[in-house]
Amino acid sequence: MCADMDLIFLEVKPSVRPHFWLSPQGDMIGTGERSKASAFLSSHSLKTHGSPERMKMKLFNTLTQSLETFTPLDDTVRIYVCGVTPYDTTHLGHAFTYVSFDTLMRYLEYSGYKVRYVQNVTDIDDDVLRKARELGVAWDELGRRETERFLRDMDSLNVRRPAVYARATDEIQNIIEVVQTLVARGYAYVSEGCVFYSVKRDTDFGAMARAIGLEDYQSMLTIANERGNFPDDPRKKDPLDFVLWQAQAPGEPAWPSPWGPGRPGWHIECSSMVMHYLGPQIDIHGGGADLAFPHHTCEIAQSEHYTGKAPFSRFWAHTGMVYQDGEKMSKSLGNLTLVSDLLKSYSPDAIRIVLQNHHYRHPWECFEEDLKVATDTAELFQQVRALVGNETSGQDSMLHNRFKVAMDDDLDTPEALRLLREAAEKAVKNHDLAVGAEVLRLTQVLGLFGKK
Repeated sequence: MCADMDLIFLEVKPSVRPHFWLSPQGDMIGTGERSKASAFLSSHSLKTHGSPERMKMKLFNTLTQSLETFTPLDDTVRIYVCGVTPYDTTHLGHAFTYVSFDTLMRYLEYSGYKVRYVQNVTDIDDDVLRKARELGVAWDELGRRETERFLRDMDSLNVRRPAVYARATDEIQNIIEVVQTLVARGYAYVSEGCVFYSVKRDTDFGAMARAIGLEDYQSMLTIANERGNFPDDPRKKDPLDFVLWQAQAPGEPAWPSPWGPGRPGWHIECSSMVMHYLGPQIDIHGGGADLAFPHHTCEIAQSEHYTGKAPFSRFWAHTGMVYQDGEKMSKSLGNLTLVSDLLKSYSPDAIRIVLQNHHYRHPWECFEEDLKVATDTAELFQQVRALVGNETSGQDSMLHNRFKVAMDDDLDTPEALRLLREAAEKAVKNHDLAVGAEVLRLTQVLGLFGKK
């Protein structure tokens, strides 16, 4: 089976689905909220076909720790999702994040919105340089190779490519402009060829950190140190200050800047790319739960003080961590289940179903039995496909409505899949072409059957 990993144990009744907030370690803690789906369904008021009605979707906003009605800034939903650092790609945790956001974008489009989606690749980073040295290859060659592997794996899982796949190394001049402005406004300072963001100069710093339970300076510093911060750097005024521009170290790549040769810090790369390709404010910013602090906390601070506009992102969406052998799946631990290995034994649809069988905010651990169950589900949907053939005009309004209720409830893909499995079993048993046709349409909303 596939184990969901709650930190607080809840009795979950059929009408209750857990909601979760992020702990400082990037895990989720259940708080519980009763679904209003039954009452909504009894009204049976949704339009069902033709151009889908724009939904009143609710998404969990990590920054406010609440479910909020999703309303975009305008007719184009602007989404940015933090991408991979290209080494040791692509593990199941990566796949969970990008399949989850691919599903969200497909559903937004199905609901009538235009979507502009940008994702980055952190192709210059301490970890990339370290891994390149270990392998004895050029850092940029490692980045190209691993990025190509990641994109192949995502293509195999029918994850659509973003409108822009932005590389940090293509963003240097824009990054320098942002850093210069932050220095001029007093939020950053130059020290021995580096530029640091001053957390004490920013009295609002840490909004995201506080939202996930890091209530004070020391708790922030502890987690930051676990995630790459160098508190004892003598060039820093404060141990929690973070680097915007890093002076060149011997043997490392560098770009010219007003402060001398160097390279950008991690956090500023994403801020610059968001603003470059999507503007000063966006609708949804996403990534794995472990990015909420420090990465997204720092993004908020530097972006809002550069643009003078808040909020930087109206919604912050974070995916739960995936575990292996009881530990969070990570490159540093080496406990990785690679997508390329899974594809040797399981179909892309089965792997997508495994991922969608878990709510995007919920941490979980995957076992072989879970993949077998997903394979059975994929084969069931194929039986429906064979049954329906070219007779795809049939409709099932109730199934359609229930699917929308599930997806509008914070993208509840586990419930959506449960509904589709039940309907598929009914269609096959009763040779019901109308139900079968509806099942096929809705599975395509989930990105199954290779429909780009």
